[in-house]
Amino acid sequence: TEEDATTPDGSLLAAIDLGSNSFHLIVARVEHGEVRPVETLAEKVQLGAGLRNGLLDAATIQRGLDCLARFKQVLDTVTPLRTRIVGTNALREARNRRAFTYPAQQLLGVPVDVIYGREEARLVYLGVAHTLADDEQSRLVVDIGGGSTEFIVGQRFEPVSLDSLQLGCVSYTRQFFKQGKITRKRYRKAYEAARLETSHIRHRYNSKRWTGCVGSSGT
Repeated sequence: TEEDATTPDGSLLAAIDLGSNSFHLIVARVEHGEVRPVETLAEKVQLGAGLRNGLLDAATIQRGLDCLARFKQVLDTVTPLRTRIVGTNALREARNRRAFTYPAQQLLGVPVDVIYGREEARLVYLGVAHTLADDEQSRLVVDIGGGSTEFIVGQRFEPVSLDSLQLGCVSYTRQFFKQGKITRKRYRKAYEAARLETSHIRHRYNSKRWTGCVGSSGT
């Protein structure tokens, strides 16, 4: 982008992904127009597991803030030029999201952007595309998160179809596999729920529209 073009070589950038299952921090250095990771951290916060009736509970909020305090230690050490923080499904659903995002912003000194599902899908696709060969083949990208799963068909760095559906590893564990117990009956219920959730997009993502499939997931 035009903004990236003005970022001098050697600059450090940082991104924090506030996922429903895990929080991720990546610090990267700009080198000859490319962004190269220099530090990564991930913690299984399970923000989505603390979501009850559309509200995040106090213990989960504190768990998330404790994680960000540890991330801040890294950010204070490397002092990035620019930092972006993005929240996804759990924060989209939480009616009391400001009880988390406000103290998080105060702690890190950076605004927290809670993004829509289609924007999450777009960013997921760009992240995956930058790790793959820059060829002309179309690809399907499926990103399984804690609260949502994103589906994208694209070519090179251009997404063509984008969808974000309400199925994820944390929400499905809570709904179908309580106490971590997996049985044939429970699995069947989860399978049928996922099949129903994906039924309305299947025609847009069938194998005639892509030549390769890539899965991505913090899990």
